[in-house]
Amino acid sequence: QVQLVESGGALVQTGDSLRLSCVASGRAFNNVAMAWFRQSPGKEREFVAYINWIGKATNYADSVNGRFTISRDNARNTMYLQMNSLKVEDTALYYCAMSIKGNLKDTGEFRSLSEYTYWGQGTQVTVSS
Repeated sequence: QVQLVESGGALVQTGDSLRLSCVASGRAFNNVAMAWFRQSPGKEREFVAYINWIGKATNYADSVNGRFTISRDNARNTMYLQMNSLKVEDTALYYCAMSIKGNLKDTGEFRSLSEYTYWGQGTQVTVSS
């Protein structure tokens, strides 16, 4: 059974930094693409960042580009999201997602929830002003 467990969420202030982690178990991690999504109350789940199986290809939502960095350590079955210069609008439940493909297409495939087969339970990030 595949499990994705997120951690690192917290209550922080505007301008602070956080690092989220996602630990995977139950299947091979080093040959699949991963992503972070987030969801705020009353809003749809939205794409945040994507990383391919080897970590050589990444992509970000415009709203976080330049502030967030996605990375992975295949030896530790772990994906990270370094979040800097946090804003109030970054407040959300952050989800880790795993595809069964190694690479998702740059045509927007990696932004689609349907491309990800496995999901974690989420970790809450709250940014106060």
